[in-house]
Amino acid sequence: MSTEVTPGWLPFHPNPSAPTFTPPAGAVDAHCHVFGPAAEFPFAPERKYTPVDAGKERLFALRDHLGLSRNVIVQATCHGSDNRALVDALESSGGRARGVATVDPDVSEQELERLHAAGVRGVRFNFVKRLVDAAPTEALRTIAAKIAPLGWHVVLYFEAPDLPELRDFFASLPVPLVIDHMGRPDVSRDPEGPEFTGFLDFVADTGAWVKVSCPERLTRTGPRALDGQQHAYTDVVPFARRVVETFPDRVLWGTDWPHPNLTDHMPDDGLLLDHVRHIAVTAERQRALLVDNPMRLYWPDEA
Repeated sequence: MSTEVTPGWLPFHPNPSAPTFTPPAGAVDAHCHVFGPAAEFPFAPERKYTPVDAGKERLFALRDHLGLSRNVIVQATCHGSDNRALVDALESSGGRARGVATVDPDVSEQELERLHAAGVRGVRFNFVKRLVDAAPTEALRTIAAKIAPLGWHVVLYFEAPDLPELRDFFASLPVPLVIDHMGRPDVSRDPEGPEFTGFLDFVADTGAWVKVSCPERLTRTGPRALDGQQHAYTDVVPFARRVVETFPDRVLWGTDWPHPNLTDHMPDDGLLLDHVRHIAVTAERQRALLVDNPMRLYWPDEA
């Protein structure tokens, strides 16, 4: 596959604003990525997209610019199950980053232990059909059984219409569940309606954690987090706020930097952090979302 960047790819914001919201001390960006650099960490041949390089130095600089303290770096599909870029970032973080890897069913115990030592604490299962081929559930069940003794969790990425057919499989996994981007709800629907209520019922039944991230990916009507906009993505707010208020001790937040596969616009990461005030409306909720919950999940010895 060509190493040329996918046509129309939107690179990350070159100069994000300084947030007007001051996050509580110890705040964690619990969902972000590193891409390459491809010259050092080549992308997977089977990838569905080729991004611009977005390495660890840029990620850690953004962390500091936003006033955050730590990162949870999630393996991106463009790297497949080659976790070298992820591990390199973790090992360069001085203990300030944890990771979520992608592994194959035949992964060895020794490899899992190596990843654990580097700071990996979970594995991502991607069910978004435009990003991966059909996920073999038995293979994923094998992986879940292998990571269970390490105390890891599974991060689930799926779209709302696909949850009913996947629900029983997810509930059967022998590890904690973490759900990306609120299960990608259709925010043109009623946040109190049956589809999103069904998602929340699934969260309640399984004890899953939920990332109230990626409003820029879910929005239909905006406005966009650009040009100083302090009331961005108003159509997403009722969904995220409902999750935060229903499960205050099991919600997480992340930038999703460098925002892969966006086609409409590239948000200002400073304004994305400002957006937190609209979904977690008290200092107590903000501290739980940004500090207490991610620390309990990823740094339990320090929480």
